Amino acid sequence: MRENGLLSKMRGDVADICHICVEEMRNTVRDEGVLIFFILVPLFYPLLYSWIYNNEVARDVPVVVVDDSRSALSREFIRRCDASPDVRVLCHANDMDEARSLMGRQAVRGIYYLPPDFSVRVNRMERTAVSVYCDMSLMLNYKAVYQTAMSVSQEMNAHIQVALAGNMTAREDELTTSPLAFTAVPIYNPSGGYGSFVLPAVLMLILQQTLVLGIGLSAGTARERNRYSDLIPFSRRYRGMFRIVFGKGLCYFIIYAVLGAYLSMVVPRLFDFVVLASPSALLGVMLPYVLACIFFGMTVSCLVRYRENVMLLVVFTSVPLLFLSGVSWPQSNMPWGWECVSWLFPSTFGIRAYVRVNTMGAMLPEVRVEYIALWFQAAVYFILACVVYRYQIVLSKRHVTERLERLRRKREVRRLLRENIVRRG
Repeated sequence: MRENGLLSKMRGDVADICHICVEEMRNTVRDEGVLIFFILVPLFYPLLYSWIYNNEVARDVPVVVVDDSRSALSREFIRRCDASPDVRVLCHANDMDEARSLMGRQAVRGIYYLPPDFSVRVNRMERTAVSVYCDMSLMLNYKAVYQTAMSVSQEMNAHIQVALAGNMTAREDELTTSPLAFTAVPIYNPSGGYGSFVLPAVLMLILQQTLVLGIGLSAGTARERNRYSDLIPFSRRYRGMFRIVFGKGLCYFIIYAVLGAYLSMVVPRLFDFVVLASPSALLGVMLPYVLACIFFGMTVSCLVRYRENVMLLVVFTSVPLLFLSGVSWPQSNMPWGWECVSWLFPSTFGIRAYVRVNTMGAMLPEVRVEYIALWFQAAVYFILACVVYRYQIVLSKRHVTERLERLRRKREVRRLLRENIVRRG
């Protein structure tokens, strides 16, 4: 008998959760704004980002040359720079003032200045210099302009060393130019591209922010229409908040289980970004991350009074959350206070775990800290979501009671007025 009663209770719990899930799915489908943030933005926004960053590196960055040397050696330096894939010599300037003017108008992104004694000092076996002025507003342009000048100067230095050494064999020339050989192997990002560096973090942040936007938009709509009173019969029928939060969370999980797979597996492969994740490790990271984002969004929805508020909140926090994740700025150099603030958001641990699993090929035990933190956040935000929804129901009951009291008073006033009119008549 006890087993039958327990089984019957479990069936009732599952039926209640499924009913709430279906109701929430209907409300989601009927709300165009929620559909935009739940479906359209996760589908097309990552494609826009990936398409922009698909070139990975900056090519043919325009530079201007100020050649005061006007020698064969200076012209050789300029030809080698122009022949590189990263830099394009757009024009020659007569002096630095003209070059600065082009730089100020953003016509060029860098300046190469060769002094008048450039060739003379080399022929005297003295050290000379090439001045490189870079536009630091974009690191990709700076990298292309500076590294091109460095590689060309090193190559020309090697030829000068060979010519002065007077070696007899090619092996001696090789030892003269590079006595200590080294091989540069860029791991995890072979092309050194910006897309493979930043896109994994952006994809995980898009998943969290669109969830918060959609859930907050739905909560704002409910407040504007005073629809939270609909939860009162739910709380009486389903005996507690766990089933309500579980049912709503199940609705969001069904939607974002598909979108999470699309963001983490499909988009990087569409644009040939680095993908080293094993299916088990990727599933182990994405499952707690999606759950933590869902319950985090349901908890944050208590701050949303109107539909527009959630958009301002998410737009304000998107860029700081990307910095706090430790992708664009080293986690070890982050102030302790901001590090503590970053622990409040699922995106911090989700981004770190996904980057290590997808880009670096880490397995689940190697991201154990992030894995445990995501499950902990999912549990904590689930409890907080239950508390928040319980608070909303208490407020709704209070509002309904006050409204009924006002209606009762109005009826009483009308009744007294009618009686007074009848007596006077």
